[in-house]
Amino acid sequence: MNALSDESDSNTKAYSVSELAVALKRTLEDAYGFVRLRGELSKVTFHGNGHVYLTLKDERASIDGVVWKGSVRALSVRPEQGLEVIVTGKITTFPAGSRYQIVIETMEAAGVGALLAQLERLKGRLQAEGLFDSHRRKSLPAMPTTIGVVTSPTGAVIRDILHRIRDRWPCQVIVWPVVVQGEAAAAQVRAAVEGFNALAPDGPVPRPDVLIVARGGGSVEDLWAFNDEALARCVAASEIPLISAVGHETDTTLIDFVADRRAPTPTAAAEMATPVLSELRAGISELTGRLHRAGGRLVADRRGRIETLGRSLARVPDLLELADQRFTLTRSRLGAGLERNVAVHRTHLVRVGSRLNPTLLQRPQTLHLDRLTRLSARLQPAMGRAVERAYERLVGLSKLYASVDPSAPLKRGFARIHRPDGRLVREGAGLAQGEAVRLVFADLTRQAVIDDSTGTLAVKSVLRPPKSTRPPPNQGDLF
Repeated sequence: MNALSDESDSNTKAYSVSELAVALKRTLEDAYGFVRLRGELSKVTFHGNGHVYLTLKDERASIDGVVWKGSVRALSVRPEQGLEVIVTGKITTFPAGSRYQIVIETMEAAGVGALLAQLERLKGRLQAEGLFDSHRRKSLPAMPTTIGVVTSPTGAVIRDILHRIRDRWPCQVIVWPVVVQGEAAAAQVRAAVEGFNALAPDGPVPRPDVLIVARGGGSVEDLWAFNDEALARCVAASEIPLISAVGHETDTTLIDFVADRRAPTPTAAAEMATPVLSELRAGISELTGRLHRAGGRLVADRRGRIETLGRSLARVPDLLELADQRFTLTRSRLGAGLERNVAVHRTHLVRVGSRLNPTLLQRPQTLHLDRLTRLSARLQPAMGRAVERAYERLVGLSKLYASVDPSAPLKRGFARIHRPDGRLVREGAGLAQGEAVRLVFADLTRQAVIDDSTGTLAVKSVLRPPKSTRPPPNQGDLF
Protein backbone atom coordinates (compact mmCIF):
# COMPACT_ATOMS: atom_id res chain seq x y z
CA MET A 1 0.00 0.00 0.00
CA ASN A 2 2.78 2.39 0.82
CA ALA A 3 4.45 1.65 -2.42
CA LEU A 4 1.26 2.30 -4.40
CA SER A 5 0.65 5.49 -2.52
CA ASP A 6 4.09 6.81 -3.22
CA GLU A 7 3.73 5.93 -6.89
CA SER A 8 0.36 7.74 -7.09
CA ASP A 9 1.78 10.89 -5.50
CA SER A 10 4.64 10.95 -7.88
CA ASN A 11 2.22 11.01 -10.87
CA THR A 12 0.27 14.11 -9.62
CA LYS A 13 1.02 17.28 -11.66
CA ALA A 14 3.15 19.85 -9.83
CA TYR A 15 1.99 23.48 -10.29
CA SER A 16 4.43 26.34 -10.45
CA VAL A 17 3.86 29.21 -8.06
CA SER A 18 2.82 31.50 -10.91
CA GLU A 19 0.36 28.95 -12.29
CA LEU A 20 -1.27 28.53 -8.90
CA ALA A 21 -1.44 32.34 -8.40
CA VAL A 22 -3.11 32.80 -11.82
CA ALA A 23 -5.54 29.98 -11.12
CA LEU A 24 -6.52 31.45 -7.77
CA LYS A 25 -6.90 34.92 -9.33
CA ARG A 26 -9.20 33.52 -12.02
CA THR A 27 -11.23 31.55 -9.48
CA LEU A 28 -11.77 34.59 -7.25
CA GLU A 29 -12.67 36.92 -10.10
CA ASP A 30 -15.12 34.39 -11.54
CA ALA A 31 -16.74 33.67 -8.18
CA TYR A 32 -16.73 37.27 -6.89
CA GLY A 33 -16.88 39.37 -10.08
CA PHE A 34 -19.37 41.69 -8.41
CA VAL A 35 -19.60 42.19 -4.68
CA ARG A 36 -21.14 44.86 -2.48
CA LEU A 37 -19.33 45.54 0.78
CA ARG A 38 -20.07 47.75 3.75
CA GLY A 39 -17.30 48.84 6.07
CA GLU A 40 -15.25 51.66 7.57
CA LEU A 41 -12.44 53.29 5.58
CA SER A 42 -8.93 53.35 7.00
CA LYS A 43 -5.42 53.90 5.70
CA VAL A 44 -6.74 56.08 2.84
CA THR A 45 -3.85 57.10 0.56
CA PHE A 46 -4.14 59.32 -2.53
CA HIS A 47 -1.19 58.30 -4.69
CA GLY A 48 0.59 60.71 -7.00
CA ASN A 49 -0.43 58.66 -10.05
CA GLY A 50 -4.12 59.34 -9.31
CA HIS A 51 -5.03 55.99 -7.74
CA VAL A 52 -6.51 55.70 -4.24
CA TYR A 53 -5.39 52.90 -1.95
CA LEU A 54 -7.43 52.12 1.19
CA THR A 55 -8.58 49.44 3.63
CA LEU A 56 -12.18 48.40 4.42
CA LYS A 57 -12.71 46.99 7.88
CA ASP A 58 -15.31 46.04 10.43
CA GLU A 59 -15.05 44.70 13.98
CA ARG A 60 -13.43 41.39 13.03
CA ALA A 61 -11.80 41.64 9.57
CA SER A 62 -10.31 43.95 6.96
CA ILE A 63 -9.66 43.89 3.22
CA ASP A 64 -7.41 46.04 1.07
CA GLY A 65 -9.00 48.04 -1.72
CA VAL A 66 -7.94 50.19 -4.65
CA VAL A 67 -9.79 52.79 -6.74
CA TRP A 68 -8.15 53.22 -10.11
CA LYS A 69 -7.58 56.73 -11.43
CA GLY A 70 -10.40 56.53 -13.97
CA SER A 71 -12.98 55.69 -11.29
CA VAL A 72 -11.98 58.29 -8.67
CA ARG A 73 -13.98 61.12 -10.19
CA ALA A 74 -17.11 58.95 -10.48
CA LEU A 75 -17.27 58.34 -6.73
CA SER A 76 -20.25 59.98 -5.03
CA VAL A 77 -18.28 60.60 -1.82
CA ARG A 78 -14.66 61.46 -1.18
CA PRO A 79 -12.79 58.63 0.58
CA GLU A 80 -11.82 59.77 4.07
CA GLN A 81 -10.43 58.08 7.17
CA GLY A 82 -13.23 56.75 9.42
CA LEU A 83 -16.06 57.16 6.87
CA GLU A 84 -18.54 54.26 6.74
CA VAL A 85 -19.30 53.45 3.11
CA ILE A 86 -20.88 50.89 0.82
CA VAL A 87 -18.68 49.98 -2.16
CA THR A 88 -19.15 47.76 -5.20
CA GLY A 89 -16.44 46.07 -7.20
CA LYS A 90 -14.72 42.78 -7.86
CA ILE A 91 -12.38 40.65 -5.76
CA THR A 92 -8.96 39.97 -7.25
CA THR A 93 -5.53 38.92 -6.04
CA PHE A 94 -2.10 40.49 -6.09
CA PRO A 95 0.07 37.50 -7.17
CA ALA A 96 3.38 39.04 -6.20
CA GLY A 97 2.34 39.17 -2.55
CA SER A 98 -0.28 36.41 -2.32
CA ARG A 99 -2.87 38.98 -1.15
CA TYR A 100 -6.42 39.54 -2.24
CA GLN A 101 -8.12 42.93 -2.58
CA ILE A 102 -11.24 44.57 -3.93
CA VAL A 103 -11.11 46.83 -6.99
CA ILE A 104 -13.72 49.48 -6.14
CA GLU A 105 -15.91 50.90 -8.89
CA THR A 106 -18.55 52.82 -6.88
CA MET A 107 -18.66 54.21 -3.37
CA GLU A 108 -21.47 55.78 -1.39
CA ALA A 109 -21.95 56.76 2.22
CA ALA A 110 -23.51 54.10 4.40
CA GLY A 111 -26.15 56.46 5.77
CA VAL A 112 -27.23 60.04 6.42
CA GLY A 113 -25.12 60.22 9.52
CA ALA A 114 -21.99 59.33 7.59
CA LEU A 115 -22.78 61.91 4.94
CA LEU A 116 -23.30 64.64 7.51
CA ALA A 117 -20.11 63.69 9.32
CA GLN A 118 -18.16 63.92 6.08
CA LEU A 119 -19.85 67.26 5.32
CA GLU A 120 -18.91 68.66 8.74
CA ARG A 121 -15.27 67.71 8.23
CA LEU A 122 -15.25 69.34 4.80
CA LYS A 123 -16.92 72.49 6.19
CA GLY A 124 -14.31 72.73 8.92
CA ARG A 125 -11.48 72.49 6.41
CA LEU A 126 -12.94 75.14 4.07
CA GLN A 127 -13.70 77.45 6.99
CA ALA A 128 -10.12 77.15 8.16
CA GLU A 129 -9.03 78.28 4.69
CA GLY A 130 -11.15 81.43 5.02
CA LEU A 131 -13.72 80.61 2.31
CA PHE A 132 -16.59 81.37 4.71
CA ASP A 133 -15.31 84.83 5.74
CA SER A 134 -17.80 87.63 5.20
CA HIS A 135 -15.21 90.17 4.02
CA ARG A 136 -14.63 88.20 0.82
CA ARG A 137 -18.29 88.30 -0.20
CA LYS A 138 -19.09 90.59 -3.14
CA SER A 139 -22.02 93.00 -3.11
CA LEU A 140 -24.90 92.46 -5.53
CA PRO A 141 -25.50 95.03 -8.32
CA ALA A 142 -28.33 97.44 -7.61
CA MET A 143 -29.83 97.34 -11.13
CA PRO A 144 -28.58 94.34 -13.14
CA THR A 145 -29.03 94.24 -16.90
CA THR A 146 -28.36 90.51 -17.32
CA ILE A 147 -28.98 87.66 -14.83
CA GLY A 148 -27.53 84.16 -15.25
CA VAL A 149 -29.52 81.24 -13.83
CA VAL A 150 -27.98 77.79 -13.32
CA THR A 151 -30.75 75.24 -12.82
CA SER A 152 -32.77 72.54 -14.50
CA PRO A 153 -34.60 73.84 -17.58
CA THR A 154 -37.72 71.88 -16.53
CA GLY A 155 -39.68 72.16 -13.35
CA ALA A 156 -41.23 74.89 -11.26
CA VAL A 157 -37.96 76.51 -10.12
CA ILE A 158 -37.06 78.19 -13.41
CA ARG A 159 -40.69 79.24 -13.98
CA ASP A 160 -40.89 80.85 -10.54
CA ILE A 161 -37.60 82.73 -11.06
CA LEU A 162 -38.56 84.02 -14.53
CA HIS A 163 -42.03 85.04 -13.36
CA ARG A 164 -40.66 86.91 -10.34
CA ILE A 165 -37.99 88.72 -12.36
CA ARG A 166 -40.55 89.71 -15.03
CA ASP A 167 -42.85 91.21 -12.38
CA ARG A 168 -40.15 93.12 -10.52
CA TRP A 169 -37.40 94.10 -12.97
CA PRO A 170 -37.75 93.08 -16.63
CA CYS A 171 -34.22 92.31 -17.83
CA GLN A 172 -32.35 89.74 -19.88
CA VAL A 173 -32.10 86.27 -18.28
CA ILE A 174 -29.66 83.62 -19.53
CA VAL A 175 -30.41 80.06 -18.37
CA TRP A 176 -27.59 77.48 -18.31
CA PRO A 177 -29.40 74.11 -18.18
CA VAL A 178 -27.92 71.50 -15.82
CA VAL A 179 -29.03 68.44 -13.91
CA VAL A 180 -29.47 69.22 -10.23
CA GLN A 181 -29.35 65.72 -8.78
CA GLY A 182 -27.10 62.72 -9.22
CA GLU A 183 -23.45 62.04 -9.84
CA ALA A 184 -23.15 64.42 -12.85
CA ALA A 185 -24.87 67.37 -11.16
CA ALA A 186 -21.84 68.84 -9.35
CA ALA A 187 -19.65 68.77 -12.48
CA GLN A 188 -22.35 70.38 -14.65
CA VAL A 189 -23.08 73.16 -12.14
CA ARG A 190 -19.36 73.85 -11.78
CA ALA A 191 -18.98 74.00 -15.59
CA ALA A 192 -21.92 76.45 -15.77
CA VAL A 193 -20.43 78.81 -13.16
CA GLU A 194 -17.02 78.70 -14.85
CA GLY A 195 -18.64 79.21 -18.26
CA PHE A 196 -20.51 82.34 -17.14
CA ASN A 197 -17.31 83.77 -15.65
CA ALA A 198 -15.41 83.04 -18.87
CA LEU A 199 -17.76 85.21 -20.98
CA ALA A 200 -16.20 88.44 -22.25
CA PRO A 201 -17.94 91.66 -21.10
CA ASP A 202 -18.23 92.88 -24.70
CA GLY A 203 -18.75 89.48 -26.36
CA PRO A 204 -21.71 88.30 -28.46
CA VAL A 205 -23.26 86.67 -25.37
CA PRO A 206 -23.63 89.28 -22.58
CA ARG A 207 -21.84 88.52 -19.34
CA PRO A 208 -24.31 88.32 -16.41
CA ASP A 209 -24.13 90.88 -13.63
CA VAL A 210 -25.27 88.31 -11.05
CA LEU A 211 -25.67 84.50 -10.98
CA ILE A 212 -28.37 82.38 -9.33
CA VAL A 213 -27.75 78.68 -8.62
CA ALA A 214 -31.19 77.25 -7.83
CA ARG A 215 -32.85 73.95 -7.06
CA GLY A 216 -36.04 72.84 -5.32
CA GLY A 217 -36.18 71.11 -1.96
CA GLY A 218 -35.28 67.49 -1.29
CA SER A 219 -33.56 65.07 1.03
CA VAL A 220 -29.92 65.23 2.06
CA GLU A 221 -29.07 62.66 -0.59
CA ASP A 222 -30.94 64.66 -3.26
CA LEU A 223 -29.03 67.85 -2.41
CA TRP A 224 -25.67 66.15 -1.88
CA ALA A 225 -24.28 67.28 -5.25
CA PHE A 226 -24.20 70.86 -3.91
CA ASN A 227 -21.91 69.72 -1.07
CA ASP A 228 -19.14 68.89 -3.54
CA GLU A 229 -15.78 70.41 -2.56
CA ALA A 230 -14.76 71.30 -6.14
CA LEU A 231 -18.11 73.04 -6.70
CA ALA A 232 -17.77 74.98 -3.44
CA ARG A 233 -14.31 76.21 -4.41
CA CYS A 234 -15.59 77.18 -7.87
CA VAL A 235 -18.44 79.22 -6.33
CA ALA A 236 -16.02 80.92 -3.94
CA ALA A 237 -13.70 81.84 -6.84
CA SER A 238 -16.50 83.27 -9.02
CA GLU A 239 -15.84 86.84 -10.12
CA ILE A 240 -19.57 87.39 -10.73
CA PRO A 241 -21.66 87.82 -7.54
CA LEU A 242 -23.53 84.56 -6.91
CA ILE A 243 -26.74 83.77 -5.00
CA SER A 244 -27.26 80.24 -3.70
CA ALA A 245 -30.92 79.16 -3.73
CA VAL A 246 -30.74 75.39 -3.21
CA GLY A 247 -33.64 73.74 -1.42
CA HIS A 248 -36.09 75.29 0.97
CA GLU A 249 -35.40 77.58 3.91
CA THR A 250 -34.47 74.71 6.23
CA ASP A 251 -32.14 73.05 3.72
CA THR A 252 -28.45 73.93 3.90
CA THR A 253 -25.70 72.95 1.47
CA LEU A 254 -22.01 73.70 1.31
CA ILE A 255 -22.30 76.34 -1.42
CA ASP A 256 -24.60 78.37 0.85
CA PHE A 257 -21.56 79.17 3.02
CA VAL A 258 -19.25 80.24 0.16
CA ALA A 259 -21.79 82.08 -2.01
CA ASP A 260 -22.09 85.88 -1.81
CA ARG A 261 -25.75 85.60 -0.74
CA ARG A 262 -27.93 82.72 0.43
CA ALA A 263 -31.64 82.76 -0.47
CA PRO A 264 -34.17 80.58 1.38
CA THR A 265 -36.02 79.81 -1.87
CA PRO A 266 -35.43 80.34 -5.61
CA THR A 267 -38.17 82.99 -5.63
CA ALA A 268 -36.38 84.84 -2.83
CA ALA A 269 -33.18 84.68 -4.89
CA ALA A 270 -34.94 86.44 -7.77
CA GLU A 271 -36.09 89.13 -5.33
CA MET A 272 -32.54 89.55 -3.97
CA ALA A 273 -31.10 89.95 -7.48
CA THR A 274 -33.60 92.54 -8.75
CA PRO A 275 -35.14 95.76 -7.47
CA VAL A 276 -38.84 96.58 -7.86
CA LEU A 277 -39.28 98.74 -10.96
CA SER A 278 -42.58 100.22 -9.78
CA GLU A 279 -41.04 101.19 -6.45
CA LEU A 280 -38.10 102.83 -8.22
CA ARG A 281 -40.47 104.77 -10.45
CA ALA A 282 -42.49 105.87 -7.44
CA GLY A 283 -39.32 106.89 -5.63
CA ILE A 284 -38.13 108.85 -8.66
CA SER A 285 -41.48 110.60 -8.91
CA GLU A 286 -41.37 111.49 -5.23
CA LEU A 287 -37.80 112.77 -5.54
CA THR A 288 -38.76 114.79 -8.63
CA GLY A 289 -41.63 116.41 -6.75
CA ARG A 290 -39.43 117.18 -3.78
CA LEU A 291 -36.84 118.68 -6.14
CA HIS A 292 -39.42 120.93 -7.78
CA ARG A 293 -40.82 122.04 -4.43
CA ALA A 294 -37.35 122.71 -3.05
CA GLY A 295 -36.45 124.69 -6.19
CA GLY A 296 -39.62 126.79 -5.87
CA ARG A 297 -38.90 127.53 -2.23
CA LEU A 298 -35.32 128.48 -3.07
CA VAL A 299 -36.42 130.87 -5.86
CA ALA A 300 -39.02 132.48 -3.61
CA ASP A 301 -36.50 132.90 -0.81
CA ARG A 302 -33.94 134.47 -3.13
CA ARG A 303 -36.58 136.79 -4.61
CA GLY A 304 -37.57 137.99 -1.13
CA ARG A 305 -33.96 138.59 -0.16
CA ILE A 306 -33.37 140.61 -3.35
CA GLU A 307 -36.45 142.72 -2.74
CA THR A 308 -35.36 143.39 0.84
CA LEU A 309 -31.87 144.41 -0.26
CA GLY A 310 -33.32 146.52 -3.08
CA ARG A 311 -35.31 148.64 -0.71
CA SER A 312 -32.15 149.65 1.13
CA LEU A 313 -30.44 150.88 -2.08
CA ALA A 314 -30.61 154.53 -3.27
CA ARG A 315 -32.71 155.51 -6.27
CA VAL A 316 -30.93 155.55 -9.63
CA PRO A 317 -31.99 159.19 -10.51
CA ASP A 318 -30.53 160.36 -7.21
CA LEU A 319 -27.23 158.66 -7.95
CA LEU A 320 -27.09 160.12 -11.48
CA GLU A 321 -27.98 163.63 -10.33
CA LEU A 322 -25.12 163.69 -7.80
CA ALA A 323 -22.67 162.41 -10.35
CA ASP A 324 -23.83 164.99 -12.91
CA GLN A 325 -23.24 167.80 -10.45
CA ARG A 326 -19.73 166.58 -9.71
CA PHE A 327 -19.01 166.29 -13.44
CA THR A 328 -20.22 169.82 -14.20
CA LEU A 329 -18.13 171.32 -11.38
CA THR A 330 -15.02 169.45 -12.48
CA ARG A 331 -15.45 170.50 -16.12
CA SER A 332 -15.75 174.18 -15.18
CA ARG A 333 -12.58 173.99 -13.10
CA LEU A 334 -10.63 172.10 -15.76
CA GLY A 335 -10.36 175.02 -18.26
CA ALA A 336 -9.04 177.48 -15.70
CA GLY A 337 -6.59 174.92 -14.38
CA LEU A 338 -5.14 174.27 -17.85
CA GLU A 339 -4.63 178.02 -18.46
CA ARG A 340 -2.83 178.46 -15.15
CA ASN A 341 -0.61 175.47 -15.89
CA VAL A 342 0.39 176.87 -19.31
CA ALA A 343 1.19 180.28 -17.78
CA VAL A 344 3.40 178.73 -15.11
CA HIS A 345 5.39 176.68 -17.67
CA ARG A 346 5.77 179.68 -19.95
CA THR A 347 7.21 181.77 -17.11
CA HIS A 348 9.65 178.98 -16.21
CA LEU A 349 10.77 178.64 -19.86
CA VAL A 350 11.43 182.39 -20.19
CA ARG A 351 13.45 182.38 -16.97
CA VAL A 352 15.60 179.45 -18.12
CA GLY A 353 16.03 180.84 -21.66
CA SER A 354 17.37 184.14 -20.38
CA ARG A 355 20.36 182.32 -18.91
CA LEU A 356 21.34 180.65 -22.21
CA ASN A 357 24.01 182.36 -24.50
CA PRO A 358 26.71 181.18 -27.01
CA THR A 359 29.44 181.60 -24.44
CA LEU A 360 28.10 178.68 -22.41
CA LEU A 361 28.56 176.38 -25.43
CA GLN A 362 31.95 177.77 -26.62
CA ARG A 363 33.67 177.41 -23.24
CA PRO A 364 33.34 173.52 -23.08
CA GLN A 365 34.33 173.31 -26.75
CA THR A 366 37.51 175.30 -26.14
CA LEU A 367 38.41 173.12 -23.14
CA HIS A 368 38.00 169.89 -25.12
CA LEU A 369 40.01 171.24 -28.05
CA ASP A 370 42.93 172.18 -25.80
CA ARG A 371 42.87 168.74 -24.22
CA LEU A 372 42.86 167.04 -27.64
CA THR A 373 45.85 169.15 -28.76
CA ARG A 374 47.87 168.15 -25.70
CA LEU A 375 47.05 164.45 -26.17
CA SER A 376 48.08 164.61 -29.87
CA ALA A 377 51.40 166.20 -28.97
CA ARG A 378 52.10 163.38 -26.51
CA LEU A 379 50.87 160.58 -28.79
CA GLN A 380 52.77 161.45 -32.01
CA PRO A 381 56.36 160.62 -30.79
CA ALA A 382 55.13 157.35 -29.26
CA MET A 383 53.43 156.34 -32.51
CA GLY A 384 56.57 157.11 -34.51
CA ARG A 385 58.72 154.92 -32.28
CA ALA A 386 56.18 152.06 -32.47
CA VAL A 387 56.06 152.23 -36.27
CA GLU A 388 59.89 152.26 -36.48
CA ARG A 389 60.17 149.16 -34.29
CA ALA A 390 57.52 147.35 -36.35
CA TYR A 391 59.37 148.19 -39.57
CA GLU A 392 62.68 146.84 -38.25
CA ARG A 393 60.99 143.62 -37.19
CA LEU A 394 59.40 143.25 -40.63
CA VAL A 395 62.78 143.69 -42.35
CA GLY A 396 64.26 140.97 -40.13
CA LEU A 397 61.43 138.58 -40.95
CA SER A 398 61.85 139.26 -44.67
CA LYS A 399 65.57 138.34 -44.50
CA LEU A 400 64.73 135.19 -42.52
CA TYR A 401 62.14 134.18 -45.11
CA ALA A 402 64.65 134.74 -47.96
CA SER A 403 67.17 132.47 -46.19
CA VAL A 404 64.71 129.56 -45.80
CA ASP A 405 62.95 129.94 -49.15
CA PRO A 406 62.90 126.42 -50.75
CA SER A 407 63.00 127.91 -54.23
CA ALA A 408 66.23 129.89 -53.70
CA PRO A 409 68.59 126.88 -54.29
CA LEU A 410 66.82 126.15 -57.58
CA LYS A 411 68.09 129.48 -58.96
CA ARG A 412 71.64 128.35 -58.18
CA GLY A 413 71.30 125.20 -60.36
CA PHE A 414 69.81 122.71 -57.91
CA ALA A 415 66.64 120.65 -58.48
CA ARG A 416 64.09 118.99 -56.14
CA ILE A 417 62.95 115.40 -56.61
CA HIS A 418 59.34 114.55 -55.74
CA ARG A 419 57.43 111.30 -55.76
CA PRO A 420 54.18 111.16 -57.77
CA ASP A 421 52.16 111.84 -54.59
CA GLY A 422 54.12 115.07 -53.97
CA ARG A 423 56.39 113.83 -51.16
CA LEU A 424 59.96 115.17 -51.27
CA VAL A 425 62.75 112.64 -51.86
CA ARG A 426 65.48 113.25 -49.29
CA GLU A 427 67.68 110.17 -49.86
CA GLY A 428 68.44 108.31 -53.12
CA ALA A 429 68.54 104.93 -51.36
CA GLY A 430 64.78 105.06 -50.96
CA LEU A 431 64.20 105.10 -54.75
CA ALA A 432 63.57 101.82 -56.62
CA GLN A 433 64.40 101.00 -60.23
CA GLY A 434 61.58 102.02 -62.58
CA GLU A 435 59.96 104.35 -60.05
CA ALA A 436 58.54 107.54 -61.59
CA VAL A 437 59.61 110.87 -60.06
CA ARG A 438 59.26 114.60 -60.77
CA LEU A 439 62.30 116.90 -61.16
CA VAL A 440 61.49 120.46 -60.16
CA PHE A 441 63.88 123.10 -61.60
CA ALA A 442 63.80 126.85 -61.28
CA ASP A 443 62.00 127.31 -64.57
CA LEU A 444 60.10 124.03 -65.22
CA THR A 445 59.27 120.50 -64.03
CA ARG A 446 60.33 117.24 -65.73
CA GLN A 447 59.12 113.61 -65.37
CA ALA A 448 61.81 110.97 -64.92
CA VAL A 449 62.24 107.23 -64.25
CA ILE A 450 64.95 105.75 -62.01
CA ASP A 451 67.44 103.55 -63.88
CA ASP A 452 69.99 101.77 -61.64
CA SER A 453 71.73 99.90 -64.49
CA THR A 454 73.41 102.97 -65.91
CA GLY A 455 73.35 105.11 -62.82
CA THR A 456 71.49 107.86 -64.69
CA LEU A 457 67.99 109.25 -64.84
CA ALA A 458 65.99 108.59 -68.00
CA VAL A 459 64.07 111.80 -68.72
CA LYS A 460 60.70 111.38 -70.41
CA SER A 461 59.53 113.66 -73.19
CA VAL A 462 56.47 114.79 -71.25
CA LEU A 463 57.06 118.41 -70.31
CA ARG A 464 55.17 120.67 -67.99
CA PRO A 465 54.52 124.20 -69.29
CA PRO A 466 57.24 126.53 -68.01
CA LYS A 467 56.39 128.88 -65.25
CA SER A 468 55.82 132.47 -66.20
CA THR A 469 58.95 134.63 -65.89
CA ARG A 470 56.97 137.80 -65.81
CA PRO A 471 57.85 139.70 -62.62
CA PRO A 472 55.01 140.00 -60.11
CA PRO A 473 53.13 143.24 -60.14
CA ASN A 474 54.48 145.96 -57.97
CA GLN A 475 52.44 145.90 -54.78
CA GLY A 476 54.04 148.97 -53.33
CA ASP A 477 55.71 149.52 -50.02
CA LEU A 478 53.71 148.96 -46.86
CA PHE A 479 55.70 151.66 -45.14
